[in-house]
Amino acid sequence: MDSIMSPVRRILDPVPERVDVRLVAIAAEHIRKAGAKRVTVVGIAEEAGMTHANVYRYFPSKEALIDAVVADALRPVELMMADIAGAPDPVDDKLERLTLALAHAYRDLAEKDRAIFEVYADIAAENRSVARRHRGRVFMFVERVVDEGAGIGVFHLRDREAAMSFLTDILFRFSHPAAILLDVGRPREVMEKRFAVLINVALRTLISGSV
Repeated sequence: MDSIMSPVRRILDPVPERVDVRLVAIAAEHIRKAGAKRVTVVGIAEEAGMTHANVYRYFPSKEALIDAVVADALRPVELMMADIAGAPDPVDDKLERLTLALAHAYRDLAEKDRAIFEVYADIAAENRSVARRHRGRVFMFVERVVDEGAGIGVFHLRDREAAMSFLTDILFRFSHPAAILLDVGRPREVMEKRFAVLINVALRTLISGSV
């Protein structure tokens, strides 16, 4: 009987949480409670029920662990952008939706998880690799939509590099973490109106081939 039931038990048994995932979750809570500067590997190890030396098996430094916390917080933004970039919407609508969703996602993170977002802002200011990779993925999706529009004749790019730089400059105001933190106390509707004006200018510019 036991031999018959054991496969069923194995299927029903909960999957153990990965140690690295648990460490990231613990580190995130410590950041929220005390700030990144006060987080210690020893404290995280104690809560995880392991030695600090064991933590270093998964993350070579406190900085690497904090970077992993930020990467984990930003991953939903990247997944959301991938979904929008791959959607079958008209390309001009899709670019507007993509950039607006990015601004919303950052604003949401800054409001709901301020401590983690502030760490992201610090990492971005230091130009650490986790911030560079995230920024690269974000603009990869923007470029994908612009190239799609150019390929079907909706967008007319006189100079692709100049057009992408133009979009980057516009998005900087509504996607750079330092700018998000400056604006987080301002009403959303005000910022959305300002963003709508700029993205409409960007769309007209891409459609007309001004850059």
